[in-house]
Amino acid sequence: MTLPGFVMLLCILGAQATMDLRNAAAMAAGLCNTKPTDLVFIIDSSRSVRPSEFEQVKVFLTKVIDGLNVGPDATRVGVVNYASRVKNEVSLKSHKTKAALVKAVSKIEPLSTGTMTGLAIQFAMNVAFSEAEGARKSPDISKVAIIVTDGRPQDNIRDIAARAREAGIEIFATGVGRVDMTTLRQMASEPLEDHVDYVESYSLIEKLTKKFQEAFCEVVSDLCVTGDHDCEHICISTPGSFKCACREGYTLQGDGRSCSACSNAAIDVVFLIDGSKSVRPENFELVKKWINLIIDKLDVSETNTHVGLVQYSSTVKQEFPLGRYNNKKALKEAVKKMDYMERGTMTGQAISFLVDNSFTPNQGARPGVAKVGIVFTDGRSQDFIGDAAKKAKENGFKMYAVGVGNAVEDELKEIASEPVTDHYFYTADFKTMNQIAKKLQINVCQEEDPCECNSIVKFQKKVEEALQALTKKLEAVMKRIAALENKIV
Repeated sequence: MTLPGFVMLLCILGAQATMDLRNAAAMAAGLCNTKPTDLVFIIDSSRSVRPSEFEQVKVFLTKVIDGLNVGPDATRVGVVNYASRVKNEVSLKSHKTKAALVKAVSKIEPLSTGTMTGLAIQFAMNVAFSEAEGARKSPDISKVAIIVTDGRPQDNIRDIAARAREAGIEIFATGVGRVDMTTLRQMASEPLEDHVDYVESYSLIEKLTKKFQEAFCEVVSDLCVTGDHDCEHICISTPGSFKCACREGYTLQGDGRSCSACSNAAIDVVFLIDGSKSVRPENFELVKKWINLIIDKLDVSETNTHVGLVQYSSTVKQEFPLGRYNNKKALKEAVKKMDYMERGTMTGQAISFLVDNSFTPNQGARPGVAKVGIVFTDGRSQDFIGDAAKKAKENGFKMYAVGVGNAVEDELKEIASEPVTDHYFYTADFKTMNQIAKKLQINVCQEEDPCECNSIVKFQKKVEEALQALTKKLEAVMKRIAALENKIV
């Protein structure tokens, strides 16, 4: 006779994901030297850019600069300010130290007229990137322009941007708010997915900081030091690579990365996926690949891990319930077939569906099995999420919140279980979601509760004592019966 007890242990390794965790960690550790580059910022200060928004652009520039190795023989930085006219605010030869450069950026004022983006690119090509302004002719020195704009140009940019690219200038196009996306693609270098970025407002532009810092970061060789590994416990450096190991008492799992002190743990996992129009079709395909990367890490089977999938936008759609697919191949194929919904972002409604439907027995949820919800979104919810998120956690569900792009971090934290820092992830770009998949490790162990074990031992001891007492009484009764039989004889 046993009294089963279940203790759920979820272990997630990793910190908030960024555009490229390897180079981000390298910079944090002081191991990343930025490649020598001639970098020119081309910033739109037309009348559509409010003064407070222009200040946010300057903060963005300052933070990117802060991650660079600035110097005459390292990275040189220039700033071109434009509206209807163009002003060379900072030339590549102007400042030899980071402090002086940041101070110069802080003094830039908006021009507040039209939007002559083509004129600004022409100026950068002819003047800002000229030797007279400090540009270097060496083929080892990259020439990079980062354009920040929030509107439609009032002049031609296609031909001018093409000439700039042909001249060897790598162009990153960053759009804000009501920017014309076609224009951004006409300006940017190939591949476009690496050189075109969009944020909904200037308040979100800082989220792109690390992307540009890391774009100029030279690769660091020690992957264990930089954090470019997904070992759950111990990373061991090898030439150009690494291998994983586990702490004493744990076993390295089949994926060569995760560690477990147990096996055959049952868990119900439901993905709650944002399919709103802001995600866009090409990024939705990346989301499906990300889901399958996580599925690869799960022990999917009839008795162990079951997976369900829900997509939401303005409405909620259950793609498939828990337990319908009990092998990874069928599960991943079902994920690939998920069609993109588009429309709005009703995250609160979706979490309510998760609570009221997905984790119920009639939708495949198993009693006594740990429940994990993984919520993915790329923007601000159009409804209230607080009550639904609270109810999910009160019901004992472990909730993970994953945000990309314009996702609101306060909302992610409200969704995530405690400790919040271990249960929410953010990255600015869909292309780096695989870094989150690497770090998201779900290990659920069914372990005996030592308190209940002690209770069982005490109970068994009492039963044994009772049986011994009963045996003695039976022996006494049998002796009396034998004595009566002798008298009768």
